[in-house]
Amino acid sequence: MRNPLRLASLSLAASMVIALPALAADTAQDFVTKAAIGGMFEVQSSKVAQDKLQDQSLKEFAQKMISDHGAANAKLESIAGEQKLQVPADLDAAHKSDIDKLQSGAAPMDAPYADMQKAAHADAVSLFQAYAKDGDNAALKSFASETLPTLKMHQEMIEKVARTPPASDGTTPAVTSGATNPAAPVPGANSFTEAQAKSAIEKAGYTDVSALKKDDQGIWRGTANKDGKSAPIALDYQGNVVAGTN
Repeated sequence: MRNPLRLASLSLAASMVIALPALAADTAQDFVTKAAIGGMFEVQSSKVAQDKLQDQSLKEFAQKMISDHGAANAKLESIAGEQKLQVPADLDAAHKSDIDKLQSGAAPMDAPYADMQKAAHADAVSLFQAYAKDGDNAALKSFASETLPTLKMHQEMIEKVARTPPASDGTTPAVTSGATNPAAPVPGANSFTEAQAKSAIEKAGYTDVSALKKDDQGIWRGTANKDGKSAPIALDYQGNVVAGTN
């Protein structure tokens, strides 16, 4: 009875040894798939949005995404080929949907693009950071480690750009809350939080500010009271407060 049991044990051990590389390959493939899709999205979204951006800093950021992620994508593809791993040829449904929004949306698309970039880089930093630490493929782990600082730099850049009001031009001069601007509310990447938007509207002389929600053009909209009357209210990225615009 011992021999059959021993043979069975050896057979089970052998099958486990054979299974381990398969798990490792799956994990490496998963990283390649996610990293490649993320990189393609950075390039494609930036190319689509570039001509629809108003803020010059955001335009420069988009160009940097095209350049930096284009280079990283090429490097990943080369490593994946050496490791016999497949690089996806196209985006997944979720990323395609975001690209469609940028393509169909009317300019300026500063706010939607900035929001997409912040979310995309949060995902990328998390993915690359985890794989650089615990990755199961040496070549890909090295790639993740080398690329991570650039991704973190991009993340800091988009956060800074989104927080900084775009430089004014002749048609949409930056003004303080409550001032009159014929072009207001001006679409653009809006860094105001809901609390800050409410405070800015209150400083403009309004009370009972409620139902604030930022639209796809970066404009906070809601309702507020002034002189005993309730009216729709809007706040743009420049700090312009405009009543009756909803």
